Amino acid sequence: MLDPGAESAPLGAGTAEKALSFISRGWREVRDNADADLRLMRARASSFKSLADRELENFFRSPSAGLAFSSPSELEIVKRIKPKLSELQQAYSARDLSRRVLGKWASKSTIRIDMSSIRSFIVSEVDEAQEEQGKEWDPIRILKTGLKELERKSQSTSNELVEKMKLSLGSFVKEPQESKEILPLDLPELLAYLVKQSGPLFDHLGIQRDTCNKIIEALCRRHKDHLASRSLSVKEASLINENIDYLDLRIASVLERTGHHYEGGFWTDLLEHETADKKRHVAIVTTASLPWMTGTAVNPLFRAAYMAKSAKQDVTLVVPWLCKSDQDLVYPNSLRFSSPEEQEAYIRNWLEDRIGFKADFKISFYPGKFSRERRSITPAGDTTQFIPSKEADIAILEEPEHLNWYHHGKRWTDKFNYVVGVVHTNYLEYIKREKNGAIQAFFVKHINNWVTRAYCDKVLRLSAATQELPKSIICNVHGVNPKFLRVGEKIAAEKEQGNRAFSKGAYFLGKMVWAKGYRELIDLFAKHKNDLEGFKLDVYGSGEDSQEVQYAARKLDLNLNFFKGRDHADDSLHGYKVFVNPSVSDVLCTATAEALAMGKFVICADHPSNEFFREFPNCLTYKTSEDFVARVKEAMDNEPQPLTSEQRYNLSWEAATQRFMQYSELDKVLNNEETKTKSCKANGPKINKSISMPTLSEVVDGGLAFAHYCLTGNEILRLSTGAIPGTRDYNKQHCMDLHLLPTQVQNPVYGW
Repeated sequence: MLDPGAESAPLGAGTAEKALSFISRGWREVRDNADADLRLMRARASSFKSLADRELENFFRSPSAGLAFSSPSELEIVKRIKPKLSELQQAYSARDLSRRVLGKWASKSTIRIDMSSIRSFIVSEVDEAQEEQGKEWDPIRILKTGLKELERKSQSTSNELVEKMKLSLGSFVKEPQESKEILPLDLPELLAYLVKQSGPLFDHLGIQRDTCNKIIEALCRRHKDHLASRSLSVKEASLINENIDYLDLRIASVLERTGHHYEGGFWTDLLEHETADKKRHVAIVTTASLPWMTGTAVNPLFRAAYMAKSAKQDVTLVVPWLCKSDQDLVYPNSLRFSSPEEQEAYIRNWLEDRIGFKADFKISFYPGKFSRERRSITPAGDTTQFIPSKEADIAILEEPEHLNWYHHGKRWTDKFNYVVGVVHTNYLEYIKREKNGAIQAFFVKHINNWVTRAYCDKVLRLSAATQELPKSIICNVHGVNPKFLRVGEKIAAEKEQGNRAFSKGAYFLGKMVWAKGYRELIDLFAKHKNDLEGFKLDVYGSGEDSQEVQYAARKLDLNLNFFKGRDHADDSLHGYKVFVNPSVSDVLCTATAEALAMGKFVICADHPSNEFFREFPNCLTYKTSEDFVARVKEAMDNEPQPLTSEQRYNLSWEAATQRFMQYSELDKVLNNEETKTKSCKANGPKINKSISMPTLSEVVDGGLAFAHYCLTGNEILRLSTGAIPGTRDYNKQHCMDLHLLPTQVQNPVYGW
């Protein structure tokens, strides 16, 4: 390896001779190639000329020649021009033309083909024709214009060719320049940079900034003198002129050499992100995506659309990208996507068909892996890196516990100014149904508390059916697809006209897995088989437990008719009057809200997950199995009441978005009411979060985040707790699909 401090020696005599020899050899090759090209051009021109002459003679002899011209004089002009063109062609097709051309190159810097003889002859002929006819023939006028343009280009092209030749030759004999080798940062520079980044801490300790600056200057004096002693490049000079000090220049040069992009300081990592239009940025990160029809795919999509509709902030929806092998396991109806752009187009078309307006928000993808055992998608790699730092302002984590179980990357609250978590799923209820469920639920409960406390500033629970979490509050922040509200309005209008709105009885719709309420449904019908005689229920659903559920119903001879799963907005479901949902594992059942929006009766359990729906008169709750039978008979014997305008609004996404902004305190954050009290200036950019000494709670949260980062970095611990193998980093297929750099390049380890 060369000594970085050594200066480059000038070129010796032997090097100069080699350069001149290379130049002369290149010149000979250019001349030989030009000769060959001109010979080939001449041969092709001769062949074309002979063919043209024969065709022209045949044309003149044919009877149709006179019909091609408007007058005999035009035909005479063409015949008189033809011999002159033949003479010019012979003159410029001589065998020694290439030698004469190259001779002119050697003596002059320009090449000019004299077109004056061609031009003067044709102009004279045209003038005579104009005198005879009193006007100019269009073909001749076009030919004159073309000849002028050809003469102009012949001069400019030759000049341009010679200039390019000069530049190419000059590149071989460049003056020797100083070596551009960039030295790595040494210990004094690293210490100086640490002192500079620790400025806010020294302020709180009472150490003056002047003292810190003197320490930095003393540590960097030797390198700064060396920088001043040599000639600066244009880029370095411009940076110095912009008052960029030496240490910043050195850091930028070293980072540019390694290809690493630095995103903040050691203490001042949390900066307010400003854009040209002064808009705030909201990133909504979720654990599923369409066409997987699950709550965490649909509801965050609507949230992004309605938050972007207000135009007060820019919104980015961040969804998982699955490789084709995982798409086969997750997406229904053979829907597969070869690129993220293709899936994004599908998502936008699906959304716009339901909301009726064009939603202005971005969609970004992060690598994900599907777990067959848990029937869920786990992020692969650091999800925070897929939100640019300039847009890392506010984060909404849909299912924060799920996103962070195995998160090994930057802390969300470090990269973002404000982080809100929205809890969708009652994981403890699902886990308790598994083998050794009680033990598993105990550990998962504490892990959920751990990660939500470490990575969120605020947590919203959709209902009290979820576990108690730190920094959490209960509020339903989900709305209903506008399509269901329009169906409800249509049914209400039919009732006012005296028409029968519902032609069918009762139904249940949900993914066909035992945990979605199918166990409770079969138990209720089996226990009260005689009481519910004559009452039939149509069940719509598909899932991995389909065969077992249908077998259990047939074995007990229950009045349950099973159909394949379909979209709740399907026209075939509008005629049902009663929606039955006995599930107690949901946090907030979307299908229940949709049925209420369509003006149907809803029969559901008296459970915390259904607390929001009790205010609606068409919601009939039961506590015991006997109450269930009574509610079924009540619904079948009566007609549901039309929704009021206030009730329709409470079910809408406009109201849900308003509740979300209020209970998450995002309205205060976006209006800077909170951040203004926390900000301060300390000889630098504005810092959003206070850089005062952290409270005990903040220290504990930081320690929990650091411990979680260390534990999730160990592959053995990850696998022992149920992580998908290889999800600490994304794989090669993700790199190809999402056009990502390999993880070794994306997160390099530098060392000299």
